[in-house]
Amino acid sequence: MRSTPTPVLTAVRNLGILAHVDAGKTTVTERILFTTGATHKRGEVHDGTTVTDFDPQERDRGITIFAAAVSCDWAGHRINLIDTPGHVDFADEVERSLRVLDGAVAVFDAVAGVEPQSESVWRQADRHGVPRIAFVNKLDRAGAELDPAVASIRERLHPVPLVVQLPIGREDGFTGVVDLLAMRALVWPGGEAGLVEREVPEDLLTEARERRRGLAEAVAELHPEALEEYCATGTLGAATLRTALRELTRTGAGLVVLCGSAYRNRGIEPLLDAVAAYLPAPADLPPVRGTLDGAEQQRPADPAAPFAGLVFKVGSTATGRLTYLRVYSGTVRKGESVLDAGSGRGERISRILRVQADRHEEVEQAVAGDIVAVIGVKAARAGSTLTVPAAPLVLEPAGRAEPVVSVAVEAGRGTDTDRLSAALARLVEEDPSLVVRTDPETGQTLLSGMGELHLEVAVEKVRQALGSAVATGRPQVALRETVVGGVTGLVHRHVKQDGGAGQFAHLVLDVLPIEEVEGFEFASTVVGGRVPQEYVRAVEAGCRDALRDGGPLGGHLVTGLRVVLTDGATHPKDSSELAFRTAARLGLREALRRCTMALLEPVVEVTVTVPQEAVGGVLGDLAARRGRILGQAGRSGTAVVTAVVPLAELFGYASRLRGRTQGRGTFTSRPVGYAPRG
Repeated sequence: MRSTPTPVLTAVRNLGILAHVDAGKTTVTERILFTTGATHKRGEVHDGTTVTDFDPQERDRGITIFAAAVSCDWAGHRINLIDTPGHVDFADEVERSLRVLDGAVAVFDAVAGVEPQSESVWRQADRHGVPRIAFVNKLDRAGAELDPAVASIRERLHPVPLVVQLPIGREDGFTGVVDLLAMRALVWPGGEAGLVEREVPEDLLTEARERRRGLAEAVAELHPEALEEYCATGTLGAATLRTALRELTRTGAGLVVLCGSAYRNRGIEPLLDAVAAYLPAPADLPPVRGTLDGAEQQRPADPAAPFAGLVFKVGSTATGRLTYLRVYSGTVRKGESVLDAGSGRGERISRILRVQADRHEEVEQAVAGDIVAVIGVKAARAGSTLTVPAAPLVLEPAGRAEPVVSVAVEAGRGTDTDRLSAALARLVEEDPSLVVRTDPETGQTLLSGMGELHLEVAVEKVRQALGSAVATGRPQVALRETVVGGVTGLVHRHVKQDGGAGQFAHLVLDVLPIEEVEGFEFASTVVGGRVPQEYVRAVEAGCRDALRDGGPLGGHLVTGLRVVLTDGATHPKDSSELAFRTAARLGLREALRRCTMALLEPVVEVTVTVPQEAVGGVLGDLAARRGRILGQAGRSGTAVVTAVVPLAELFGYASRLRGRTQGRGTFTSRPVGYAPRG
C-alpha cells in the first residue's frame, strides 16, 4: 500500500470534463493523464485503450457511458478529474458529477462549435453554479477555425468569451498557440520534443498585439480593478490579467477560452496551467450548506471541522461495493464509523481508495476537498450524506430526472427469474436514473430510463451479470394526461362514520387548464375562515395525491392544470387534515372524470446531420414520424436539420437514418418536455 501526501486545500482542483459526444472529452482526459505523468502511454478511444473508458461497453461503442474519476498532479496541484458522458441519455450521470465538482473544462469541436448536448451540459453547470473554462479542440481538422467556434459559444451559451490564445497555423498546419498574456509562442514541433517556448512569429505579431489589446479591453469592462489600471496605463499587465481572469471565472462573469488539438497532444500544458490558475480550489468556495432537523447549517472546507461527505456514485467491482464520495468538510479515516444522516443508519469505512478509473490506490484518510471511493459502506445510495455521528448534517443531493422510456424485461430461462431481480436491483443502485417496477395490470417487469441507448446499455449489463439471455419488449414511453377543458363549482362532500371520531370535509373546486403542460398550480379563494389554513394545505396535498393516482384516460400522471378551492365547510368534531386531504383526492379524481382530457407524450429535439443529397428523404421520414421541422442549415457540404419529434417515433431511427444516408447521417437528441399526442 502506498500513501500519497495530502496537498493543502488551495492546491486542490476538483473538475469535470464536459462536452457533446465526440467533441474529444475522453481524449483530453487521456492527454492530461499522460502530460502529468499519471500514465506513461497515450490511450486512444479508437483503439479501446483509454483509462477512463474502461467498461467493455464503452470500448465497444467508442463513447463515454459512465462518469470516471481520476487523479493527477500538475505544478504542485492535485487535480481530481471526472470524465463525464456526452450522450444525452446519460445526462443524469453528468448531473450527479456536477453536484460534487468545483469547476469544469467545457470542450468544443473547432469545426462544429456548440452542439446540442454542449448546450444541455452547459445549462446543467449553470444550475449548479460551476465555474468553467473552455477548450476549443480539434484545431487540426479540416475546416477548423477558432473565431467561428467562439462566436457560437457567445451566441448560443451567452457567456462573455475571453480568448487568451491565438492559433499558430491552420488545420494540418496547426503547430501551437500564442499566449496572449505573456506574448510568447508555445509550439509543439512533434515527435518527443514536447512543448517549446519561442518568440511570437513575425507574421502573427501584429494580430497577436491586436488580440491582446481586445482581451485587455474586454477584461477592463468586466473587472473594476482592471479598469483602473487600464484607464491609467492604457493596457493591463500579465499579473493583473491573471488575477482578473481568475475572479471573472469564479463569478461566471467571463469565460476563459483556450484552444488546441488533444489528439496531437497540442495545447494540454497551457490548459493544465489555466485549470490551476483560474478554476477555484475547495477553500475558495463558500461553506457547504445542509440541514439538520429542518434548520440550515454550514460546514467550512476545513480538515479540522466535523466530517461531512456526499455520495455521488455507487459501483460494484470484483473487490466489492465501491461508494464514491466527495468530502466537503473534516477528515475521515479508514476503520472509522460514520452515519448515513438521511436514513440514520450507521456505516463503517473499512478502506479508502484514491481512484484512477478502474485502478485504485489505498490511502489512510480523506480530507475536505478530496474525491475518493470507500469500501465497507453497505446501504448508502447516490445522494446520501455520510457524517460523523456526533454532528449529523444532510446535504442536498443532485436532482434526478424522471425516466421517459420503458422496456419490458424477463429472464430467458424461468430458473433465472430471481437472479434477474437481484441483477436489476444492483443496476438501479448503481444508476438512480433507472427505475424498475412491476406493471400492476400485465405483471411485466418494466425497466425505465432516459432513452433507448440508456436502456440498451442497462440490459447488456444485466445480460453480463446473468451470463444468459434476457428477453426484452418494445420500449414504452411515459405518457401524461392534461386538462384541455375544465370544470367549475364541483362540489364534493366526504363523510365517513364508522364508530368513534368520524371524517367530514366539504369542498368546492374549480379545475382549469394552464399553458404550462407540465405544471400544476393550486390556489384558494376561500374567505371568512370557512376552511382553516391547515386544511387548505391538506387540500393541496390531496390534490397532488390525485394527480399521482393517474388520470381517467389511462392512469397516467396528470399535469398542466390549476385547481382552485373556492368554498368549503367543516364540522366542529369530525373535520381534520386527513379528512380534507382524502376529500381533495377523491374530489379532484371526480373532477378529472368530468373534464375534457388529452394525452401528452414526451418529445425530443433532434439535430440530424446528413449529406445535402439526402435531405429530401430525411425530411419526409421525419414528417412520417410526426416530426415538426424547426430549421435547416447548410454546413460544409452537409445539411443540418432540426426538428421536434415524439420520443416514441425515434425507436430504431438510428438504423433507418444510416440506411437512408449510406452510413453518413448522424443525429443527436435532447428531451424538451411533453406535447399533445397527435
